[in-house]
Amino acid sequence: MKLPLYLGIAALALSANMAQADGHLKFAPGEDARFHWDSYEALKSTDLSGETITVFGPWLGPDKELVESVIAYFEEATGADVKYSGSDSFETQIVIDTEAGAAPNVSIFPQPGLAADLAAKGHLTPLAAGTADWVRENYAAGQSWVDLGTYAGKDGKDELFGFFYKIDVKSLVWYSPENFEDAGYEIPTTMEDLKALSAQIVADGGTPWCIGLGSGGATGWVATDWVEDFMLRTQTPADYDAWVTNDLKFNDPKVIAAIEDYGSFARNDAWVDGGAGAVATTDFRDSPKGLFASPPKCYMHRQASFIPAFFPDGVEVGQDANFFYFPAYASKDLGKPVLGGGTLFAITKDSKGAHAFVDFLKSPIAHEIWMAQKGFLTPHKGVNVDAYGDDTLKGMGEILLGATTFRFDGSDLMPGAIGAGAFWTGMVDYSGGKDATEVGNAIQATWDSLK
Repeated sequence: MKLPLYLGIAALALSANMAQADGHLKFAPGEDARFHWDSYEALKSTDLSGETITVFGPWLGPDKELVESVIAYFEEATGADVKYSGSDSFETQIVIDTEAGAAPNVSIFPQPGLAADLAAKGHLTPLAAGTADWVRENYAAGQSWVDLGTYAGKDGKDELFGFFYKIDVKSLVWYSPENFEDAGYEIPTTMEDLKALSAQIVADGGTPWCIGLGSGGATGWVATDWVEDFMLRTQTPADYDAWVTNDLKFNDPKVIAAIEDYGSFARNDAWVDGGAGAVATTDFRDSPKGLFASPPKCYMHRQASFIPAFFPDGVEVGQDANFFYFPAYASKDLGKPVLGGGTLFAITKDSKGAHAFVDFLKSPIAHEIWMAQKGFLTPHKGVNVDAYGDDTLKGMGEILLGATTFRFDGSDLMPGAIGAGAFWTGMVDYSGGKDATEVGNAIQATWDSLK
């Protein structure tokens, strides 16, 4: 999905009014018990006085202010001067800068694909020895984050180049707590239970789901997220990775089965508000509104963290609306996979300060300062989840910490002609009644034509 999820999480969170400490630190060191101040104090053993570190990323506006509020602690503790600059053309500019030999010390990539491309050209510096082991030990689903940050360098050798920081979660189901309570429904914890609840809602005279694929020129992306979630719940992470690179073909029975699992929801007239025929034509921004109709037009809506931005005026997340984890199958030994996105930090111009800055991102305080404000989730197991600025973020953070596997939105990692083209249109065709194998064959044919 191409929508910026960070906007969605930010829209959920309320910014607290916090006194400035020492003129530039959001929280006075040592004064807020939610934070691991010992990790801040430990930074003081690194002396970077007189060193300038340049950092370039995609964050502008409020997000620029937020990342700078975190950077301020690194500067205060180490004496370094960190200059962050953001651009909405980051993906284009970083390629130009690295090719010209004018790269910043540290770059913040919204997706791993571009980082992998630059690593292969020799434009990234491997992270310090031991970083991969640290991530495995200290991040939930640690191996997933190592895998996502490991690329082949110019010499063809696989090394860890990317450190992930600031994550988004997609594997969510939204609902109205009042509607669930009135009907006596419990939150399902397995996919089997979710399907049973859907059937029960129908038996009780209701409609379980609101689903809409409409999104202008991007119509269809909603369904790709469903299929990606089902790939993670029906196949191994290795199969998911192979699918994203087309080593597992789009018309493979494993992929067809995931498409049809989505279809068991979206192509069931009794399960979808407006019937299956309305799925492809309903705008995704309008689709969750049925949760709040009286009587409700639906009871559940599977969507990423940004969707409350499109809830009706006056709907309060945590009170009028809430969410639960889109569950895994109990009958399959695949753990608790989470689909999402996020940013990774990589060294694009080697220096002592660049490595020290990436090392700073391992510290709980580097996460907790942003957690306590808005728009930030982390898989760091060493943070205090009570530092989150509100219960919505805390709940999403706990889902992330409970993950056994994390994978990026697959369509974002595929070639544009597939992930932002044939996959989208194929899912619209499938949602409208076309056979899943026929759709898989068509998408695969498009992929083959790119080679």
